[in-house]
Amino acid sequence: MEVLREKVEEEEEAEREEAAERAEWVRMEKMMRPVEVRKEETTLKQETLRDLEKKLSEIQITVSAELPAFTKDTIDISKLPVSYKTNTPKEEHLLQVADNFSRQYSHLCPDRVPLFLHPLNECEVPKFVSTTLRPTLMPYPELYNWDSCAQFVSDFLTMVPLPDPLKPPSHMYSSTTVLKYQKGNCFDFSTLLCSMLIGSGYDAYCVNGYGSLDLCHMDLTREVCPLTVKPKETIKEEEKVLPKKYTIKPPRDLCSRFEQEQEVKKQQEIRAQEQKRLREEEERLMEAEKAKPDALHGLRVHSWVLVLSGKREVPENFFIDPFTGHSYSTQDEHFLGIESLWNHKNYWINMQDCWNCCKDLIFDLGDPVRWEYMLLGTDKSQLSLTEEDDSGINDEDDVENLGKEDEDKSFDMPHSWVEQIEISPEAFETRCPNGKKVIQYKRAKLEKWAPYLNSNGLVSRLTTYKDLECTNILEIKEWYQNREDMLELKHMNKTTDLKTDYFKPGHPQALRVHSYKSMQPEMDRVIEFYETARVDGLIKREETPRTMTEYYQGRPDFLSYRHANFGPRVKKLTLSSAESNPRPIVKITEQFFRNPAKPAEEDVAERVFLVAEERIQLRYHCREDHITASKREFLRRTEVDNKGNKIIMTPDMCISFEVLEILKLREEEEAAHTLTISIYDTKRNEKSKEYREAMERVMHEEHLRQVETQLDYLAPFLAQLPPGEKLTRWQAVRLKDECLSDFKQRLINKANLIQARFEKETQELQKKQQWYQENQVTLTPEDEDLYLSYCSQAMFRIRILEQRLNRHKELAPLKYLALEEKLYKDPRLGELQKIFA
Repeated sequence: MEVLREKVEEEEEAEREEAAERAEWVRMEKMMRPVEVRKEETTLKQETLRDLEKKLSEIQITVSAELPAFTKDTIDISKLPVSYKTNTPKEEHLLQVADNFSRQYSHLCPDRVPLFLHPLNECEVPKFVSTTLRPTLMPYPELYNWDSCAQFVSDFLTMVPLPDPLKPPSHMYSSTTVLKYQKGNCFDFSTLLCSMLIGSGYDAYCVNGYGSLDLCHMDLTREVCPLTVKPKETIKEEEKVLPKKYTIKPPRDLCSRFEQEQEVKKQQEIRAQEQKRLREEEERLMEAEKAKPDALHGLRVHSWVLVLSGKREVPENFFIDPFTGHSYSTQDEHFLGIESLWNHKNYWINMQDCWNCCKDLIFDLGDPVRWEYMLLGTDKSQLSLTEEDDSGINDEDDVENLGKEDEDKSFDMPHSWVEQIEISPEAFETRCPNGKKVIQYKRAKLEKWAPYLNSNGLVSRLTTYKDLECTNILEIKEWYQNREDMLELKHMNKTTDLKTDYFKPGHPQALRVHSYKSMQPEMDRVIEFYETARVDGLIKREETPRTMTEYYQGRPDFLSYRHANFGPRVKKLTLSSAESNPRPIVKITEQFFRNPAKPAEEDVAERVFLVAEERIQLRYHCREDHITASKREFLRRTEVDNKGNKIIMTPDMCISFEVLEILKLREEEEAAHTLTISIYDTKRNEKSKEYREAMERVMHEEHLRQVETQLDYLAPFLAQLPPGEKLTRWQAVRLKDECLSDFKQRLINKANLIQARFEKETQELQKKQQWYQENQVTLTPEDEDLYLSYCSQAMFRIRILEQRLNRHKELAPLKYLALEEKLYKDPRLGELQKIFA
């Protein structure tokens, strides 16, 4: 790899020298031209420049957003603990061991790049990479599995590229700092993710290796969005029905076989041409999507996470890219090589050849031939020796001496210097920096928002496009949370203009799916319901401008299907709505399930209302021993019943389809899009917040009253007298005088203290001013700024002390009189009340 890097540098140096020679040659050629030619060229250049400036002034330049910066200068280290700023003796010993290990490695492998062992932290202190890991189990159940942990790290942090793509970073910050600023490079991402995975019980490792350009730059424009991948449908094989003994033979096929063969050949040719066209189109698209050659391919440094099989029922080893949170096979072509890896206990160097990327690597860390470890105290078991290798260490003394040597050389990894990793509930809920994150995929764009950030409850939006430039929208999917109308997903197909809303259980009308093109009534739509939440057992309703079909299940009357045909609406002279001028019903068809409690010939299977013809047709279920079903037809009803009473139709005798009610409710929900707030969400629930604040005020007032009652100003003086003894007049006067005298002295002492601080600040300011007058000529601008800043702060303190002293002088007499009045009213000094009575 070092040879490749030197070759690339030599080629770049040669190109720069060649460009400089061409520029010098052009300059000398111009100097050798005649003066007249140069004058003409100068005039043309001036005109060209004026024209160019005019055109450039009309162009508006949009400045692209800069990549986020995350350097040690942007980190506040004043409040960091001591472990961040110093090393313990054990950590110093570890650094010495690491340096010795690095020197031996460089001597034995001079062609390999230097090891990444102890970069500087945010306080410029070298820390070993294994001690930067802090295994932590997060208190959120959502972060217990590797996929949710990886997705959280990917969403929560903002990617910062490495300063040098060919080298590991010189600084690697703690996970607490990375979480605080929500930024980091690939090593910071991997450290945080690996700490969370180890805390959750996974056998995880940070990897220092080489990745592809897309992997290092978090470029997903050539990756398919996981949300667009449809799960594979399992095709159930249809069970073959055994032919019955007396099955009727089908009629003979009288079609011409020659014509059928010719038709088949024609269809095959058409399919072949279509497949060829599709194949050429696919090749053209693949060529357009193909990445440009990377000059630094195989040299770009990248860090990711390796998860080994065994723990947490992981079946096989796999990689996790912390930038995207996606898992990859160890055979994936994006990962081009590994230099080293580490966990919180040890450090391993890859001694295997990476000529075929990571495809041939064996991740048996207990194999010292393939993986060279730094510390002997590793949890990875060594490979078992063969009989030939074991023949030389049969002596018991040799075994004992070998064990002693290992004990002497063993060294345990120090504890992590990083503080406990904590993620507040607010940060966990916000998830993305500033609550929003946008990821660009191949022909797709994924947008994420924090809950409650959007007033309509929108938390995610996936937009898919037809073209690679992402200009022609194909469809949009929007996910919602905390909606009062229980809306969960909205799917909009821009090709067909079909909109589909998906609801969770709990909608007032028990809606499950609503597919439509327009919210206007009497249009094409399909509405599906949660049948268990409806009394009528309605499952689905399909509507067109002229028909309406309903499907039922679990009804006591065994109704399963109802289909209504509508005629054209009768025009009226007055303006009327669809509700006041309904469409006339032409025909209603109802179908029923079999009712086992009734005989088949009495159980209605289908009922047809021919409204225009004023007829009703009934068809009953067919008995098992019959081949035809009974039918019955009713003609127009009479206006009187069998008793001679006149029949009057009432609204409760008609069936209401409630479509207008559902559409009106959906329009109100879309306009309001009210969000539900849990009673346990104390920050967003206003009623709960007001109640909590009121309770806090009551408790605070009660606390103040308790403090006031507990404050006994006579207790120190009453303690001097025998307990339980009644005070005499002389003792009451003496206690009163001592209490007032003590309080007076405390007021005076407080005033003297404020006065002393005031005089001290004044004297220091005068000394500083005198120093400034003496050294004014030799002072630098920085010193003058410091002097002015000090004067401003000193004057502020002096003014505050002066105000406090004046206020104390005003309130001291009032406080003295208030205490004197309390003493006169104190029941324990009853003799005072007799004196002034």
